[in-house]
Amino acid sequence: GKAMSNAMEVLTPELAKNKVEGEETGLAITFVAEGDIHDIGHRLVTTMLGANGFQILDLGVDVLNETVVEEAAKHKGEKVLLVGSALMTTSMLGQKDLMDRLKEENLRDSVKCMFGGAPVSAKWIEEIGADATAENAAEASKVALEVMK
Repeated sequence: GKAMSNAMEVLTPELAKNKVEGEETGLAITFVAEGDIHDIGHRLVTTMLGANGFQILDLGVDVLNETVVEEAAKHKGEKVLLVGSALMTTSMLGQKDLMDRLKEENLRDSVKCMFGGAPVSAKWIEEIGADATAENAAEASKVALEVMK
């Protein structure tokens, strides 16, 4: 984790150099699911999304679904991509709960939802009604760009 943090300090400014002004793709609200503090993948994906033109709102780790829903509501009407990460199957279950809460609050149609993490599969994404997943950070940024078109 410490090595990754050090690497990100070097990588982030370098990726920012490649960002073209005016290429905002939308707002990516990134977070690690409640009950989960594993953030290496989350930080990589967040950095890659920023480098690919997304405005970033990073909510951090161990984030309550209620917080994610509140942020989605604040940005209703904007191009918003929710990007959640869960490394454990126990925290992954919160992804379904989040999808249900977005529907209950009439927000589901106003956001795109992308989830990742070791236990997340395409089958799971389909089952919970989310929009996308990816195998790694590089793929995640490509998939996110496609989802937001």
